[in-house]
Amino acid sequence: MKPRVRRASKEACSNARELFSLRGKVAIITGGALNLGYDMALGLAEAGADIVITSRTLAKAQETARKIKANCRVGTLALEMNHCNWDEVEGMAKKAHAWKGHIDVLVNNAGGRTEKMEGNLFKRPPECIVEMIHANLIGPLLCCKAVGHLMMEQGSGKIINIASIAGLVGRDRRIYERNNKGEQPVDYAVAKAGIIGMTRDLAGLMSPYGVCVNAISPGGFDKGDCPDGFIKDYSNLTMLGHMGRMGLDIKGAAIFLAAPASDYVTGQNIVVDGGFTLWK
Repeated sequence: MKPRVRRASKEACSNARELFSLRGKVAIITGGALNLGYDMALGLAEAGADIVITSRTLAKAQETARKIKANCRVGTLALEMNHCNWDEVEGMAKKAHAWKGHIDVLVNNAGGRTEKMEGNLFKRPPECIVEMIHANLIGPLLCCKAVGHLMMEQGSGKIINIASIAGLVGRDRRIYERNNKGEQPVDYAVAKAGIIGMTRDLAGLMSPYGVCVNAISPGGFDKGDCPDGFIKDYSNLTMLGHMGRMGLDIKGAAIFLAAPASDYVTGQNIVVDGGFTLWK
């Protein structure tokens, strides 16, 4: 496959509405049935994209696809996929591509955390460490390989890898301990730091083929499952004074990186954390 040098188009849109429109685009959101994955899928659909939702449980993907189709009146496709299984990842990419004949956006969101297991590295079962890194680093890399190859062939595309502030700063575990909340495992930080590195190098590899690769590193989001004391402690450590808001705060970054507005942006990691990582 010969590189296709991406040149600036003289006909590139400059109207703000067009810059943030995704009409006619197909976007895959892995793990898009729940939480931040769902928020990003809904946001891209609201911007006009047809949406492919993957989940390890087909029924969950189908339910989310139906909801988005009803609310946004876009095309949706639900696919079952374990993103750690290469055959399933490759099969998902082929089915998604066959659906509309192109894939324009991949939001590499699927991951996994074993919060119910021991989080302390020195007490943590080795198999949990391996599983965590596989789910949060190897799986996303396989998705980049399968979908990225199709994007390279078509000469365009946007890959958005979901990293985390865990890959940028060490965590003060005292706020976990005093609020009786399971601590973040070190291996989770290892995987998410790997996602950031993968994003930068993959951007270099794929840029000659017209594909942009970026990352989003979310901070803590209030999903309604955190103790009140933890929310208060975390908010006090954040410049904007609150945790991320579900249904709102992740959408803008995802739409920007998927849309023509970011056509001159690649290899970047957009941190969506209310200033948490910068306030010491």
